[in-house]
Amino acid sequence: MRTLGGRYRLVNRIGLGGMSEVWRGHDGVLDRPVAVKIMHPAVEGTLGETGVALVRAEARSAARLAHPNVAGVHDFGTSPGAERDVPYIVMELVEGQTLSEHLAAGPLDWRIGVRICAEVAAALAAAHAEDVVHRDIKPANIMLTPSGAKVLDFGIAAVIGTPDPDPDGPVMGTPAYIAPERFDGHPATPAADMFALGTLLYHCLSGRLPWAARTHTEMVMAQRFEDPEPLPHLESLPPEVLDLCSRCLARDPAERPTSLVAALLLAEAVDARVYVPLRDPQPAPRPATISPWDERAADAPTSAAEHTSHVGRHRA
Repeated sequence: MRTLGGRYRLVNRIGLGGMSEVWRGHDGVLDRPVAVKIMHPAVEGTLGETGVALVRAEARSAARLAHPNVAGVHDFGTSPGAERDVPYIVMELVEGQTLSEHLAAGPLDWRIGVRICAEVAAALAAAHAEDVVHRDIKPANIMLTPSGAKVLDFGIAAVIGTPDPDPDGPVMGTPAYIAPERFDGHPATPAADMFALGTLLYHCLSGRLPWAARTHTEMVMAQRFEDPEPLPHLESLPPEVLDLCSRCLARDPAERPTSLVAALLLAEAVDARVYVPLRDPQPAPRPATISPWDERAADAPTSAAEHTSHVGRHRA
């Protein structure tokens, strides 16, 4: 079996993406199971030192977050390869199934879906408090475990407001979950993550995406110019959850709630406990019409403990 860094023994591959593969491993020093994410050899050969920098940036973004709903990062290193060093990240081994696997069987009970999204929003609140934007929130990057939802894959995360390296190049992320303003060249902000959260919540409640489209281009156009299809009637679903979902999907980023507000509102709707920053690091501008639900969130007690595709930009 291959061993990295003299201590991480790769046992079997448990995941494969476009740029990397994830292995179940064993840490021989601390005698514990771990997950090891290593860049795919073909990609590493193409990117070279840039690949090492990308993986190091991902490790640093995730390592800044100590949160129960974020998969923890233990280590970063490089292993000698045929031509150059191959970068890897050692992470918490998260046991469970992805949200996409659960949604493949149909919509979830709304209480379960709302609770999952509350925990994802809490993870985003922790990330946003550290000036990190995830940029790829989607069902495949949410692992459901006995202890709750875990946000995975900070592979394309960025510092808030960081411009894209190539303004005219492809937008990083998964088409259905990319906020409309990103296709106009605007840098990623917490509001972009909130659009993805709104899409995730809609998907959990309905079992489908907010917009029906046959191609990525149709999806982008629908997000820019059409309203989402109405959600089906769900018995006992609080209207405040519907309101929050609608505001997360607003075309104007300023109309979307912050991750802290979303975490508190969704948790209150299902009487759940979430771990969030003690205060909102970047409060969203208040809309002209203030929802009473926002007022309740402002006064709510908090509990503080302390596969990606590329789509071309569309110009109107």
